[in-house]
Amino acid sequence: MRIAVLGTGEVGRRLATKLVSLGHEVTMGSRTADNAEAVKWAEEHGGGHGTFADAARLGELVVNATGGLVSLAVLEAAGADNLRGKVLVDVSNALDFSGGFPPAIVTPDGGSLAEQLQKAFPETRVVKTLNTMTNTVMVDPGRVPGRHDVFLSGDDEDAKAVVADLLRSFGWPSDRILDLGDLSSARATEQLMQLWLRLYGVLGTGDFNFSVVTAGS
Repeated sequence: MRIAVLGTGEVGRRLATKLVSLGHEVTMGSRTADNAEAVKWAEEHGGGHGTFADAARLGELVVNATGGLVSLAVLEAAGADNLRGKVLVDVSNALDFSGGFPPAIVTPDGGSLAEQLQKAFPETRVVKTLNTMTNTVMVDPGRVPGRHDVFLSGDDEDAKAVVADLLRSFGWPSDRILDLGDLSSARATEQLMQLWLRLYGVLGTGDFNFSVVTAGS
């Protein structure tokens, strides 16, 4: 599959590298076509690079791995025409570090970032996932022993099925991929970052995750 990864930070590079290793044709998008991090990544991993618009145009599926406070502007730069009809995997969190650590969780319009992006791009199929863990666990769930979960939120059932297949290719078992329902459920997973950040401060590592345990499981 041709996949665009928007964002050249640690999360974007980690996801893009995993996707290349699985045989996908990956283009990393950034503000400028000659972004140093994107050029270096492409040289090391055999992927492509370009502007946000370049990557989104080439991708059959698009991953938003940008900082949540700039995600809307990034997708606007990518272009509605280049995103129309495509699945957008949103792994971002809108974190405001201006007041120090832990950062504040920004809730656009009282909802979620994922809903804000869906509203701005109604013809794009937004799926929220992977935003409740560190990037190393995203692509290698085996780093955390035992049974633990990844969540899905989205309004389009077919789009969620595509993303669930992608998660399984990362190593997530089907029974640990929990579909929370429509995109409004992303409000809960984005707010879960408040707990994740506190746990990170206590544990001193990001190699942990959440597990939902039911009676009899």
